[in-house]
Amino acid sequence: MMKLILTSEVDGLGGPGDIVDVKPGYGRNYLVPRGFAMPWSKGSEKQIVAIKRARDAREIRDLGHAREVRDQLEALTITVNAKAGETGKLFGSVTNADVVVAVRKAGGPLLDKRSIEVHGIKTIGKHKAVVRVHPQVQANVVLEVVSV
Repeated sequence: MMKLILTSEVDGLGGPGDIVDVKPGYGRNYLVPRGFAMPWSKGSEKQIVAIKRARDAREIRDLGHAREVRDQLEALTITVNAKAGETGKLFGSVTNADVVVAVRKAGGPLLDKRSIEVHGIKTIGKHKAVVRVHPQVQANVVLEVVSV
């Protein structure tokens, strides 16, 4: 067995900062190369503390807290800046990372980009996005895409 420290969420295995034992091939060929884990060592204990502290800052504590965050998100006016042509069509599209930055600028909480569902925003104007705050709670936010 191979001992690893997870650096991101892996289904069926654990979350960031967890120490797990996996088969050597799975760890060497899948988890480590893709950045999901790093080899465990005695010196990496400090990194575990930092990873867990970052996870706790982002994590929603319970269902009540998730509802508070949802209400906070839905009350925000979220403006996403993007480059657009004269017809209002964007050069590229709005990504999850763009939404995370826009939510922070609007005074919202720090979100994980994997919890955001944005589909095909390629024009300026108002669009909807879904943020999975908790497995049972989703926030429907309105994004105002403006040309820079």
